[in-house]
Amino acid sequence: MTTAFFPDAPPSRPIWLVTLADLALLLLGFFVLVMAHQGADRRALVAGLRGGFGGTGSAMMKVVAEPSPVAAAAIYDFAPGSARLPIAPDAVIAWARAAARDPRIAIRVTGLADGSAQDVDPVSGSAALLASDRARAVAAALAEARALPRGRVTIANSVHTGRRGVSLTLVYAGERQ
Repeated sequence: MTTAFFPDAPPSRPIWLVTLADLALLLLGFFVLVMAHQGADRRALVAGLRGGFGGTGSAMMKVVAEPSPVAAAAIYDFAPGSARLPIAPDAVIAWARAAARDPRIAIRVTGLADGSAQDVDPVSGSAALLASDRARAVAAALAEARALPRGRVTIANSVHTGRRGVSLTLVYAGERQ
């Protein structure tokens, strides 16, 4: 075998030049993406990017959709099928007032039904409706006592085996806009 068998290599560019061109195109693409989404909703943009790459994102990219729970209180031992408060909610009201001093705090009131056949709304037969009524009764007591400013209470419900009651979760909602 002789060297005549192999053709001459064509002139090539230095490898660093190809890498530089790739990086420049990636940078240009990034700036185009940033400019195109300048007025877009950040949560939607992050969700779209996560979905496009098939991942859940890192902790640094996380957009908090739900407030972070900080502390909790509860009122238990509701009568089966009843949304009437079993005790005076004075301790919960005092707890909520103390929490309301911080404007970044909100309270999530979650009604609980134990999932048994007896613990359902007497009219509709729905445990979820009874749990919502329990949460609404406690939220109404908080509103009546003016324990929290408007807009800082959310209501939810939960039906599972456990205790009949209402849990109040203090959540950090971040800086208010």
